[in-house]
Amino acid sequence: MAYDTDQPEASHMIASFHEDGSPLRFTHPDLPGHPFLLQEGADRWHTPAHRWGSGFAITSRGAGRWSAASGRHEPVPGLTLTITRSPGDTLTETYTWTNTGDREITLGSLAISLPLRDVYDSAEDSLTRACHAHVWTGGAWSWVLAQPMSGEGPVLGTIVRGGALWAYSIESRNIGSGSNVRGHILLHVTDHARNPEAFGGQPELALEPGRCYSLRLETGFHPTTEAFLAATRPPVTIEHLVAETGASLRIGDRDITSAEHGVVHVDLPGGSRTAVLFHTPRRELVERRVARILADHRPLHLDAPERHAFVPYDNATGLTQPANGWGDWTDGAERLAMPTLLQQARLRGWGEAGAIDRALHGWSAFARKWLVTGDGTVRRGSHFTEGAPRLYNFPWLAHFFADQFKLYGEAADLDLAASIIERAYDLGAIDHLLLGFPEAIRQVAGQLDENDQAARADALRERLAKHAAHFAHLGTALPSHEVNYEQSMVAPLVSLLALDGGRPEALKRSLRWLRAFGGPQPHVRLRDIGIRHWDGFWFGRERLYGDVFPHYWSVLTAVALTQVGETETAEAVFRANLAAYTADAAATCAFVMPSCVEGIPAHRPDPLANDQDWALTLWLRST
Repeated sequence: MAYDTDQPEASHMIASFHEDGSPLRFTHPDLPGHPFLLQEGADRWHTPAHRWGSGFAITSRGAGRWSAASGRHEPVPGLTLTITRSPGDTLTETYTWTNTGDREITLGSLAISLPLRDVYDSAEDSLTRACHAHVWTGGAWSWVLAQPMSGEGPVLGTIVRGGALWAYSIESRNIGSGSNVRGHILLHVTDHARNPEAFGGQPELALEPGRCYSLRLETGFHPTTEAFLAATRPPVTIEHLVAETGASLRIGDRDITSAEHGVVHVDLPGGSRTAVLFHTPRRELVERRVARILADHRPLHLDAPERHAFVPYDNATGLTQPANGWGDWTDGAERLAMPTLLQQARLRGWGEAGAIDRALHGWSAFARKWLVTGDGTVRRGSHFTEGAPRLYNFPWLAHFFADQFKLYGEAADLDLAASIIERAYDLGAIDHLLLGFPEAIRQVAGQLDENDQAARADALRERLAKHAAHFAHLGTALPSHEVNYEQSMVAPLVSLLALDGGRPEALKRSLRWLRAFGGPQPHVRLRDIGIRHWDGFWFGRERLYGDVFPHYWSVLTAVALTQVGETETAEAVFRANLAAYTADAAATCAFVMPSCVEGIPAHRPDPLANDQDWALTLWLRST
């Protein structure tokens, strides 16, 4: 990624402060109603405990917190913190920790709160008053970019100008705050005391008596993301962050390579660090993954057709995971990723044809018995009670039966695929942005045309056109789905408008919203990866409710970008998601990115392999 160093650095900031001297809001004349920071009272879970600049220390002498106020604090005996702030067109802050005791002190964790308003109260509120917080803690080269969710107007940036940040963590992220908030972001000089291996390794800071450590931050507005990136003074240019094993990546003046599949941490000049990915070639990885799915993810102790279902698998125990009444662990819904990946392999002649054919025919029988009713209504799982059909599941099953028809030519499969789509519209799908729905309709309509059912095909295309017109007319007033507003609403909106092709202004606007979800961080798990921060809780075993990077639905961005011709960025996003797999094709449904979430160590993969294979399925469908 290149940076335009001629861009202006910052301008036109109006900062308001609490009575204790901590920032209350940052306002730009071009965005007068945008506070950029969480507001006490309005954002009910945000309290003075997490005001800008508050934080905590974990040391060899004990642990303690401090308030956000300017001035002098003593979080633990013999350790003082002095906070100074110099407001103006930019806000300059210095946090200085001094050992005032008579013996050495080790600083194991130092955290500072930046309560950016990364929330989804509604689509309209998100697109007018909320921001995406793109966090980069790469050592001396560290920054946080607060980008309006609309993708328009200036951006707010906080840049490290002295000292370093090596991690970030999340607090206030739990079942009480829910899926519509990101939580409080805490920046860490180090988080060694809680998670020493996070982000490639956390330092311990030792201060002799009388010695100090200072962190200096500069916060201000920048006219564009490119101007902000230039202002961060990058030590190197990093164009690409992912390559096949054996290939090389150019990082500054170095060529980095690896013969092994996995993420590699790379030290940068000036005391910084990033991470890149080397991955097994796609066909090889898909074939290994197909074999793992067939071996690990089926309840083979059951009778047919139930034994042909696909279920989550616990890498830690080697056991399949029953649903336990949890909708995101059923043998339907997102588990469709597995049979559809088998289909994509079979369509290409990859893998063992006989084993895949038997599995697909068995799963088709299972689905017909348990997952779809006679009128095309899709159920969430074989033994899962739901009050109303979950519309998200309809296009996935429709696409499965459409591909079954493509593979095996059974007319009943095509008829069922069309019936599922028709039933989804009968149940109100025109008011939803369903993942893969326009793509499924396009495929099924084309297959109907080829099989002398033009009238039925035209009827599907007409409903799709009305669907696109409906959402183009809504503008920012998008209806809430399972989350009030999210990347996996906007990506299918882009796909809907792109495949319809008749509403260029609405498409341009939605593309701007979509791009804003992905940040420009020079890290393979982060660059252009749409922010998601609940999937470890809903889909994983450990129920960590924090940022997941990459999350397989981030490939929905790649699908949409492919549909509008932005193939280079799309390819990078597809390939970054291969970080969810190991060399032997074991997988995780969620890599929870922060060093800790609510104090629980993270920055690690959840042991459950569940629904991550959509990343491979959608990459194969898109190329």
